[in-house]
Parts: sequence; structure tokens; C-alpha cells
Amino acid sequence: MASSDHTPTQADVEARCEAFREMYQSLVDELSKVIVGHREIIDGVLSALFIGGNVLLEGAPGLGKTLLIKTLSDAVTLDFSRIQFTPDLMPSDIIGTNIVTEDPETGRRGFEFQSGPIFAQIVLADEINRATPKSQSALLEAMQEHAVTVAGERHVLKEPFFVLATQNPIEQEGTYPLPEAQLDRFLFKLDVGYSNLDQLMTIMDRTTGSHEAQPSAVIDGPGILDAQQLVREVVIAPHVQEYAARLVLATHPEGEHAPEQTTRYVRVGSSPRAAQSLVLGAKVRALIAGRFHAGYEDVREVAMPALRHRLIMNFEAEADGMTSDSIVRAILESTPTEPMLSASR
Repeated sequence: MASSDHTPTQADVEARCEAFREMYQSLVDELSKVIVGHREIIDGVLSALFIGGNVLLEGAPGLGKTLLIKTLSDAVTLDFSRIQFTPDLMPSDIIGTNIVTEDPETGRRGFEFQSGPIFAQIVLADEINRATPKSQSALLEAMQEHAVTVAGERHVLKEPFFVLATQNPIEQEGTYPLPEAQLDRFLFKLDVGYSNLDQLMTIMDRTTGSHEAQPSAVIDGPGILDAQQLVREVVIAPHVQEYAARLVLATHPEGEHAPEQTTRYVRVGSSPRAAQSLVLGAKVRALIAGRFHAGYEDVREVAMPALRHRLIMNFEAEADGMTSDSIVRAILESTPTEPMLSASR
């Protein structure tokens, strides 16, 4: 990073952008050694890594959600832990607990905190919707504040830190829907689909033979923090930022920016976190494209994963078969890019 007493030149900026692009492509290449296809999902997960946000991956069993996260942990030198969410999982199984200890010399007893698997840097919350709301809520503070509180004592988590959660949308028995407060703490929700014929053939070649690909580490924690800082320095013009804000406001039923589909089918719209996700996601997209400024198309590219999980649909939407993805598409089609605020703002 450039020092505070040095104003970066255009050449400095271009060099940093190019270094980011090369590192990003190296990560994509390493992940692609194991993961076949799903480039949109890989881009979403890597974008969250360089923003410092959490990701929810939803898809049917066997589509590689868990494998993608484990492969990512091999491609970055960060502490990794996996939490298998089950109905009997307790909050202490996630966060940790105070245990009674005894000093062997004095015999005095006291409490010592024994940390749980949340004290990693990449945390895989596997099948997160299988745990009870009580256990799911144990993640809330960690996801938002990167810290946990146990018995009144706050423990700060090591940076960079983010949660990657998976869930299966098909099986409903024995699952607990994620509360809206927790869904809102996910930067992106990524829907993992099925592979096509060519991809499935490649998967069979890779997984039924004797050779097993092993990705190499590309970047460490300090490198990721440095990249996160670069992302935040990317320029976004006021009119582009306003467009992101209007997309979020268009999710609010009865609001002045809402299209007819929002008013009819949405019960509760997106929070300001959605606007933050749009702006930061657009900045990463700009860097990947070799630009140090984010534009309208960058915002549009991240609109679906940034908004789809932040819409609460009403009963009429369920009856008519409308999904949050349908609403986001309608919002993108109906929201103009022309700015509405004065340039002097």
C-alpha cells in the first residue's frame, strides 16, 4: 500500500489494479483445479473474501458447495474450521465456554475460556438451517462485529474473518428457516445450480480416476487485508452510488421508487446493508475488469446476490409463484440509471 505521505500516481494505481487482477485470477485458477464450472459462484465467494463479507450458498445436495469452501481454504493461508449444524448443536459448541480450572500449586479454582470453532478466519457453517434458532443466533455477533461475548467478556476474532454457510432448499423436515436478522448479515446469497453435460463429464474424469488435484496457496491474511483496503479505495461516482440506493429503495413496497411487482408481492424490503453490498460488490467487479472506478453495470452485476435474500415476500407472492429473484429482475428493468439528485449534493 502507498504510504500516507505519498500521493499515488496513475502508474501506482494501475500497478496495484494489475497486481490485484493477477492475484484474483490465480485464485480462480486454483479453485478451478477442483471446482468444475460455477464461475459465477466462484466470483461471488472471492468478491466476499475481498470485501470482508459473509456468504450463504444454497443448492441441492452434491453440487459442490462444501467442496468449494474447503478448496478456498486450501488456496488461502487462513485458519479454517467447519461446524456441522445439527438440531442438537448448542451455542457453546460454536462460540466456546468457560471451564473450571484449578491451579496445581495453590489449589485455587477459576474459570478459563475455551474457544470454539468460531475462532477461525474462514468458518464453514455447513447446513446452517438444520440448527435451532438459538444456535443460529450464536453467529450473529461474530458475523457483524467479528467478536463474540461470553459471560460478559468480549473476545475479538482474528482478521480477516468471514462465515461461509451452506443450506439445502429442498429438504424441509428438520430444518429451521434463517431469521431475517441473520440473512441480512450475509453480504451475498449465491444459488448453486446443476452442472451441464460437459461439466459433468469433467467432474467424472476428475473424481473417478487416480489423480486428485490439490490447489496451492495464493495469498495470506495480510495480503487479503491489503486487497480489502484497495477495494474500498475504488472510486464510485455519486450518480452511480445513487443508482445503487434507488435499487434498494425500489425493494420497499409503497415507496416512490418501487415498481408494481414490489408493491404487490413484497412485505418487507432491503436494509441499508443491501446498499453497502451493492457498492462494495461493484468496486470488486471494477477491479476485476481492470478499472479503478465502478459503473452502473458493476452495480447491476451484483444486484441479484446482494438483494435476493433481503426481500420478505408476502402470501400473494407464494400463491402466484413469484420469487425474490423475479422481483430483483423487475427492479433492474424498471429502475433508470439517470440520476435524480442534483450534482451539487
